[in-house]
Amino acid sequence: MASKPLWTPSAEQVARTRMHQFRTEVAADHPEVVDAARLHEFSVRHPDEFWRRVWDFTGIVGDPGDVVFEPGEGVRDGRFFPHASVSVAENLLQLRVGAGDEAIVAITEAGDHRSYTWTQLRAEVAALAAALAADGVQPGDRVAAYMPHVAETVITFLAANAIGATFTSTSSDFGVAGVVDRFGQTQPTVLVAADGYRYGGKEFSCLDRIADAVAQLPSVRRTVVVGVLSSQPRLTGIPNAVGWNDYLEPSRGVPLEFLRMPADHPLYILYSSGTTGKPKCITHRSLGVLLMHAKEHQLHTDIHVGDRCLYFTTCGWMMWNWLVGILGTGATIVLFDGNPFHPSPSILFDVAQQERLTMLGVSAKYVDSLLKAGVRPRDTHDLSALRTICSTGSPLSDEGFAYVYDAVAPDVHLASISGGTDLCGCFVGGDPTLPVYAGEIQGPMLGMDMAVYTADGEPIDEPDAKGELVCRGAFPSVPVGFWGDTDGSKFHGAYFDRFSGVWAHGDFASRTERGGWIIHGRSDATLNAGGVRIGTAEIYAQVEQLPEVVEAVAVGQEFDDDTRIVLFVKLAEGATLTDELQAAIRQRLRVNASPRHVPARIAQVTDVPRTRSNKISELAVADVVNGRPVRNTEALANPEALDQYRDRPELQS
Repeated sequence: MASKPLWTPSAEQVARTRMHQFRTEVAADHPEVVDAARLHEFSVRHPDEFWRRVWDFTGIVGDPGDVVFEPGEGVRDGRFFPHASVSVAENLLQLRVGAGDEAIVAITEAGDHRSYTWTQLRAEVAALAAALAADGVQPGDRVAAYMPHVAETVITFLAANAIGATFTSTSSDFGVAGVVDRFGQTQPTVLVAADGYRYGGKEFSCLDRIADAVAQLPSVRRTVVVGVLSSQPRLTGIPNAVGWNDYLEPSRGVPLEFLRMPADHPLYILYSSGTTGKPKCITHRSLGVLLMHAKEHQLHTDIHVGDRCLYFTTCGWMMWNWLVGILGTGATIVLFDGNPFHPSPSILFDVAQQERLTMLGVSAKYVDSLLKAGVRPRDTHDLSALRTICSTGSPLSDEGFAYVYDAVAPDVHLASISGGTDLCGCFVGGDPTLPVYAGEIQGPMLGMDMAVYTADGEPIDEPDAKGELVCRGAFPSVPVGFWGDTDGSKFHGAYFDRFSGVWAHGDFASRTERGGWIIHGRSDATLNAGGVRIGTAEIYAQVEQLPEVVEAVAVGQEFDDDTRIVLFVKLAEGATLTDELQAAIRQRLRVNASPRHVPARIAQVTDVPRTRSNKISELAVADVVNGRPVRNTEALANPEALDQYRDRPELQS
């Protein structure tokens, strides 16, 4: 554990932070709140007062109702502002700055640059909201986006919310099966989809995929096609299709109106996968996400009115939702669509310099890739406006921390954060008033009662001891549940079965002596490749359609400071794992699922470990591959099968 911090904020820097201002306000009424640790203690012991202060301090607009916190029997049952009514779109589009200032800047890898002032953004949202309403979209209906990271995706979300509809999205690089597996469950009435996208200097058309997907989505009554590759995209073959501009034109000039909905009204549905079945449809409540993001943006990330913020993401990752929420602070969001290494590894820093970014968000793997490429933006770019760099998706290595301060920017707050799609927010993360140490997340987020448990549910108090990351207290963005999970059993099983009343997140974690946190990777069988959680069932559904493949086991291997997907295949009699078969497996996953589903390594086995209830034991394989003791071997019907997964030469590089 490093003894010296890589960065310590000056007294002047601390005094300017929103976190310091908030803590000062709390301390005026609670003199015991003298530092970050005491503020966190206050936030979890007094959730009613803390979250009311967050509402007021961050400027939430709406009717809070007469109750702040209604406790339940555990994390799942606590409710915040149960009688409130809000519109998230109203909050994100409130004019904290001049109407002519930029709200959105949208940039592509090819250098295309578009911007929307707050007036223009509000007008576009008003037009689309009116068009959706005229098309029969009602409060609670789902509006889906199959889109790249462009301004129209943000506009679609805001317009859907403005009329009380529930938004859901996935990125344009998903294949038809991935789209149908998601939207087939949530049954959108309107689909907004791009004609294609650009990545790595190449163009990829989505028109045929859109047509195939819509043919399998009977709930979709209207498809609105956004021209990304062409100003006049081809619509033939897509039922009830209309171009974006034609759809909005009859409604242009209408006034912008917001329908306030109850606090627990479904805001959007995000997708995260378990180890069996189709992706989970995580349904997030409106006010809960709004409160969590306002706290995380303004306090933990120190975003101010007028700041300029970019998070490199896609529309299939929760960081897209997190980035869009930054509009609520009155800051400009900068969208980058494309390959962050095309046409050069420095393109995001080109944008940072050009747009005078104050916050840049990336993945830990991106930082590691920059390090290996020898990129030194500090020597080539003017990053003087940059105050904060965020990192998430996987644990940031000690070397990654050191690289940022040596080669990128020596006086930034490097905020490593960890949370998930499941809560659309963070459990642990940054604090701009505290020092940054290599390899450590600075602490628990305010309002989050975090702990480390043994496998038996006992709290681990000693530092540096690994265990299960858990949250013991209710927080606002506990999801409403899983869409279609009528009795709530799947939702309960995902987070609350292990420890009664306590959220178990499926991460290995430990705490340091000074209160920092270290995430050691996933503790369950869900894959987390490059920050995107992927269910193994999605991989099996494609791979096992190949005639040569009888069964498959996919696990995450901790490798090179990240997690990569390793796929083991049991083949039909007489078949061998040739280069051609490996290429066919990768191509099928890339086309029908997404590039992120493609395994880094493929290996052949003759037996698959199974539980006594005949389920594939991915956890046991993951333990073997990662050199951990195998958990619960007594549950295996054929534990001898694990011998084939040990010491595989294919997995050493």
